[in-house]
Amino acid sequence: MRSTTYLGAALVTAAALTLTACGGSGGDGDRAEKAADVSGGSKPGQAIVLDQPKAKPDLVLTDTDGKKYDLLKETKGKPTLIYFGYTYCPDVCSLVMSNIGLAEQKLPKAERDKLQVVFVTTDPGRDTPKRMRSWLDGQGGQDFVALTGDFDTIQAAARPLGILVEKPKKEKDGSITVNHGAEVIAFSPKDDKNHWLYTTETTADQYVKDLPKIIKGQNP
Repeated sequence: MRSTTYLGAALVTAAALTLTACGGSGGDGDRAEKAADVSGGSKPGQAIVLDQPKAKPDLVLTDTDGKKYDLLKETKGKPTLIYFGYTYCPDVCSLVMSNIGLAEQKLPKAERDKLQVVFVTTDPGRDTPKRMRSWLDGQGGQDFVALTGDFDTIQAAARPLGILVEKPKKEKDGSITVNHGAEVIAFSPKDDKNHWLYTTETTADQYVKDLPKIIKGQNP
């Protein structure tokens, strides 16, 4: 049996997020962590607005074509969604990426061309470029960027954003436990900063409603 622990974020109060272990057997229970001050998101799935926007990470990894991808350079001045996850995730990662994929397909072409969606693996030992490309295509994300590379580099990029990423752990039964935050991190094209968070409860319809505003750098 493969054991996977998935840590997601849900809004509890206007100033705190709760990280919850779920998405597979062998989890290690609930974890709570104080997050940056936030507002909005009073209903499940709505955008969580950060009172103190966070800078986009200076991250250089490898894309599915085997080429170096400089996140700051490639997404500068563009509305950007970043998600840290992995392709062997039994449930939630596929749900999140497919919801974004469904929503993107409903946008006008001009808006789709502006939006950048970046998937960063938290399991680089198993997530090869070929596998990530096939997996994202299956979620409707044919134009999504997928990145892999050194685990320490990925973890260091996630930390300032408040995203938990723990090194994959092989259990005694041979299963792999992968702990990571579930937030979708949205960056404004106006200042390249993280102004908004989305949770696993965000539906495709909510993204359809919000993305046109994010693309313009406006609060949903």
